[in-house]
Amino acid sequence: MIPFLDLGAAYRELKEELDLAVHRVLDGGCYVLGGDVEAFESEFADYCGTKNCIGVSDGLNALSLALLAMRIGPGDEVIVPSNTYIATWLAVSHCGATPVPVEPDERTYNIGCEAIEAAITTRTKAILPVHLYGQPADLDPIRAVAQAHGLRVLEDAAQAHGASYNGKRIGGHGDAVAWSFYPGKNLGAMGDGGAVTTNDGEIADRVRVLRNYGSRVKYVNEVRGFNSRLDSIQAAILRVKLRHLDSWNARRARIAARYLKALGESGLVLPRVPEWASPAWHLFVVRHPRRDALQRALAALGVGTLIHYPIAPHRQGAYSDAGFVEGCLPVAERLASEVLSLPIGPQLVAADVEAVCERVRRAMASL
Repeated sequence: MIPFLDLGAAYRELKEELDLAVHRVLDGGCYVLGGDVEAFESEFADYCGTKNCIGVSDGLNALSLALLAMRIGPGDEVIVPSNTYIATWLAVSHCGATPVPVEPDERTYNIGCEAIEAAITTRTKAILPVHLYGQPADLDPIRAVAQAHGLRVLEDAAQAHGASYNGKRIGGHGDAVAWSFYPGKNLGAMGDGGAVTTNDGEIADRVRVLRNYGSRVKYVNEVRGFNSRLDSIQAAILRVKLRHLDSWNARRARIAARYLKALGESGLVLPRVPEWASPAWHLFVVRHPRRDALQRALAALGVGTLIHYPIAPHRQGAYSDAGFVEGCLPVAERLASEVLSLPIGPQLVAADVEAVCERVRRAMASL
């Protein structure tokens, strides 16, 4: 069996470094915020080329706190992709604002400026592009639209650790960028974790206060904040993994290149990478109209796959009261029925990559 992702193998590769980091935190006795969180914030900000990084509890809170720091709330609208993980929408809803979905470009799966501009109203306050599957959205035109209409740009980079847009790492193109360090991410903790990066000092300051009960000084609460702090142990783990992120991303890129070459004539719709994008290859997503049959055939051949994501946000029960009807966002619905993610973890060895290619071709021949 070739698993979709082997997190145990990732731990074993860095076991000595990770164990030392965790034991250092345990011996030090500082388990909330503190030195390792501050060090990781500084190191990740440097990696992203931004002035500020604020560690928070998870990716959803990174999005929510960034929106709140932009003073977005009830009565406001935020433009979001129709094809994304539901956390993108939930963050907007948790602020009391309304997510306004636009359809993606089927070639890149990311939203573009034409669809965004058509969705802008007098209530629109922000655009929330997602760097889906680890491939950057086309940010320059999106930022131009935002500037023309006086809107904020919050990037959802939960899958884009180390990705670049026009030669510059994701992390500071927009007003703020939200990150997830869920264990399966390219830069993953061993539990939940998240961060906000930004060059805007006011946004950074507000996120820092909001994440810590609305407080700068203990027992002095300026605003109605949250308990959304990055754990010291997770920060220590992330500091270790950050040192290996580029080399692990390079492994992912080599696997992606092999898939693109070996599966070019397979009959699958393969990822398309624009010339301005350098993906993190968090996921290698293919498409086929008989996706479910393909997934079953691959499982029978010993290849683990996942679907990202099987139900579009507007079809989830969480938004059943929002007035969306079946067929109203046809691109998102079609993608949800066709996409399939192949194994691409950095611990996947060359022999297994070749086995995946061979078994995909066999599975396709059986359909």
